[in-house]
Amino acid sequence: MTVDELAELFSGRTRFVERLAAEDDALGSARDVARGLSEEEKVEALAAHPRIGERSPEQHGDDPAVLAELAELNRAYEERFGFRFVVFVNGRSRAEILPELRERLESTREQELDTGLDALVSIAEDRWHKS
Repeated sequence: MTVDELAELFSGRTRFVERLAAEDDALGSARDVARGLSEEEKVEALAAHPRIGERSPEQHGDDPAVLAELAELNRAYEERFGFRFVVFVNGRSRAEILPELRERLESTREQELDTGLDALVSIAEDRWHKS
């Protein structure tokens, strides 16, 4: 896969995407490559993805109260961990994501880096299969 194709699947061109483009099986090796990234590269990869509550093809639900709570929880998450909350929405509404976001605020930073990157790969795989 090309860097441009991968950038579309991963919501932006990052060092992670550039490393994946050098792989024979980019999506198949994505989780292994992600584990080998520096902390800075992991944060960069997560920062490319839209926040929950922002416009994206996978997210739906426009209840103002839900959007306001998501905005508040996103701020709390980013203050706590220093990077964006990324979750594989998988057809769930924004309201259905709220409990997971609240729960993940209790995790460690290391756990969240790994969980967020795993979700990023799942999102990319899903986008690839739907394309």
